[in-house]
Amino acid sequence: MPPLREVIARHGLSASKALGQNFLLDEQLLDRIARVPGPLEGERVYEVGPGPGGLTRALLRAGAEVTAVERDRRCLAPLRELAEAADGRLTVIEGDALEADETALAGAHIVANLPYNVGTALLVRWLGGEAWPPWWASLTLMFQREVADRIVGRPGTGAYGRLTVLAQWRAEARLAMKVHRSAFVPPPKVMSTVVHIVPKAQPDGVSAATLERVTGAAFGQRRKMLRQSLKALPGAVEALERLGIDSERRAETLEVADFVALARMLS
Repeated sequence: MPPLREVIARHGLSASKALGQNFLLDEQLLDRIARVPGPLEGERVYEVGPGPGGLTRALLRAGAEVTAVERDRRCLAPLRELAEAADGRLTVIEGDALEADETALAGAHIVANLPYNVGTALLVRWLGGEAWPPWWASLTLMFQREVADRIVGRPGTGAYGRLTVLAQWRAEARLAMKVHRSAFVPPPKVMSTVVHIVPKAQPDGVSAATLERVTGAAFGQRRKMLRQSLKALPGAVEALERLGIDSERRAETLEVADFVALARMLS
């Protein structure tokens, strides 16, 4: 394949602000991202929002079999050219990842430079649901640094919140690498970070839907005491007392395990 910059110029592509796009062209950096989930030789990978195919190329160089979903029709032609050169290891699907049927991708690693405007929504979708372990083997996702900090947040910090609990109660999340804004075309206004998430055993007796309701209520009014923010959930304040958790505390002071225990009692 010709250099990615040549492909972008030949097809007249530019990053769409409306689609939250920022193209990443540095091949060495892309290869580093592709190595985050571990060896990908012969592994299946699901990529969301490949754009002109920079990360896609790195995943193919790593030996992966890639399924890429892209909603920007301008990018389909260069992606299909890449598919023709990939000896059957790249499948390109036109569509919206928020509406994609992912049932055929069981066991795949998700690796993506997610569009900023849908990244959090996709992460919550992949982390949610009662079925666990999930259909995906691991998540290697690029976020703006603020979102990445929330995923790996710790109690008592401003970054700690609902997304933290949803990411950590049955998965291990870590910051894999930072990516400077200058690496993108065009450079975004914020710095970016690659987050790596792997599933772990789900605590017994806990409904994911209940945990989502508890964290939604607790962090929806994070400056209020728990007895106020949780009062709309039947039995929640009483459950705090039974667990020995002071109802005058705020949500950001509770450990992930505290939310799990509360959700278990309410499940």
